[in-house]
Amino acid sequence: MISTKGRYALRVMLDLAEHAANGFVPLKDIAERQEISKKYLEIIVKDLVGAGLIKGSSGKGGGYTLCRKAAEYSVGEIIEKTEGTLAAVACLSANAEKCPRAGQCKTLPLWREYDEMVHNFFYSKKLTDLLPSRK
Repeated sequence: MISTKGRYALRVMLDLAEHAANGFVPLKDIAERQEISKKYLEIIVKDLVGAGLIKGSSGKGGGYTLCRKAAEYSVGEIIEKTEGTLAAVACLSANAEKCPRAGQCKTLPLWREYDEMVHNFFYSKKLTDLLPSRK
């Protein structure tokens, strides 16, 4: 399950993409538009900065901005950077130890197929796919 942290991180990224033309976007503006506590957003943007997805600037005219073009971000990348693995079961996580039952596990193919569907779904969606179309 994707927590509020992951969902809010996606909303922050979308907000920054929508307001990219304005340069650095103040956190208080994002908090107001998204109706999310500024204090909680401080935690989320710290993680996004740490993951190299956004950058911040302090002082007058400061705030946050995307590090890349919005079309270069996948939803999967944003979620995994804030939530961790999308794997449904521990044995399919990237850093999981080899399961001693993998060779005889009758459910492993099911979990692999599910994991692949989830991964492909989220990584096929770009941040720009979620933006309202401009006419």
